Amino acid sequence: MPMSGDDKLILVGQVGGAFGVKGEVRITAYTADPMALLAYSPLLKADGRPVLTLSTARPDKAGVVARVKEIATKEEADAMRGQKLFIPRALLPEPEDDEFYLTDLVGLEARDVDDAVVGRIKSVQNFGASDMLEITPKDGGPTWYLPFTREAAPDVRVQEGWLRIVPPTEIGERDED
Repeated sequence: MPMSGDDKLILVGQVGGAFGVKGEVRITAYTADPMALLAYSPLLKADGRPVLTLSTARPDKAGVVARVKEIATKEEADAMRGQKLFIPRALLPEPEDDEFYLTDLVGLEARDVDDAVVGRIKSVQNFGASDMLEITPKDGGPTWYLPFTREAAPDVRVQEGWLRIVPPTEIGERDED
């Protein structure tokens, strides 16, 4: 059953392919505790439809090795390689004060050091090095990326709906002063 527009999905893992020859699947976990994937089952596709129901799991170097209801063979497991796995945001515990989930940043206003709105956070991406904020400019044009670091995003106000950003050119200019 697809999710309604109000239900944010959180990326919690990705299928790495088969493990062994008996239909087990390796899942890279993006959760603090990889074994938590069992509790979140069934895991969903990006459109909110169930894709994997874990019946058992054991820790592995990058996540878990699991037996799932939908996969019986090595070939079926390999065919799922790369499948991103999500859960509804509502399943996660509320973060502590001054903490947030990266997905909570999506939709926030991006404000500059003078408090002017320069755009909105479209997504949070990770291309392998670190988290990057994808920003949609207020006045239109192509989106652009900003590293999600304390220096580039020094003030995050999720409850108030905004975060402060310091583009890299301004960081360099400040260092020269």
